[in-house]
Amino acid sequence: MIESSGLIRALLAAVAALLLATPAAAIDIPATASVPGGVALVELPASPTPPRASFNGNPVMVLPNGDSYAALVGLPLGIKPGTHRLVVRNGPHEEITREFSVGAKQYETQHLTIKNKRMVNPEKRDLERIGREQKRIREALATWNDASPATLRFELPVEGPLSSPFGLRRFFNQQPRKPHSGLDIAADEGTPIKAPAGGQVVDTGDFFFNGNTVFIDHGQGLVTMYCHLSRIDVQAGQKLQAGDVIGAVGKTGRVTGAHLHWSVSLNDARVDPTLFLEPTPPEAQQP
Repeated sequence: MIESSGLIRALLAAVAALLLATPAAAIDIPATASVPGGVALVELPASPTPPRASFNGNPVMVLPNGDSYAALVGLPLGIKPGTHRLVVRNGPHEEITREFSVGAKQYETQHLTIKNKRMVNPEKRDLERIGREQKRIREALATWNDASPATLRFELPVEGPLSSPFGLRRFFNQQPRKPHSGLDIAADEGTPIKAPAGGQVVDTGDFFFNGNTVFIDHGQGLVTMYCHLSRIDVQAGQKLQAGDVIGAVGKTGRVTGAHLHWSVSLNDARVDPTLFLEPTPPEAQQP
């Protein structure tokens, strides 16, 4: 009996070792588009343990990919088309690079009229506030923890028409400004906003341009941002499940009307949120 128990323990230990050396089951990845504002999937060398990867000095999400791993790289809107390099580390002494290509993409132009002139040309007192807030926003969007996201497929945080797509080259009162780094969803003021996936609240606050804002960390450099809220129902450090209400649609900050501005940041690059949405079933698509 003792020998039998020892054999069972040995078998269990062998199985556990095998599981530790095998990549975990893959999760659904978002749609990939290796263009500015898109997401590139870069295959990595076979490894018994997850390697570390970085792009432009920022850590990058690494996911199981069959018998190996792959890096999911967020591409900033300002990236130049061409060949780029991902740094991959297996342990403290082994470092290699993986090349991948980024194609060109031209986004449409949008002209908006803002009645509050300070939201287009801020005064000196506003600039001081904006400077402090931009540092805080950058820190929130650059959040990293090693935990893998529960999912990379999001539900829309609020139901409504997609009123302004990602990447628009914007002009406020005929003055050029940064491209639109999120997705605008039109909805009535007070409409509840729900977390599109599980995560943890990184920060919340009332910002000059963004108005009432919530940041959620989903793991491995995937952070979502929700702006212009009429109210905030969560606080920093709070754990969230998919579907939890985080606040309500509003028109705080720089807006032309009530809506939700939703941004997705991957390795500190703002990418198109629609890449992370659940695909529409064929029977639900319009003919």
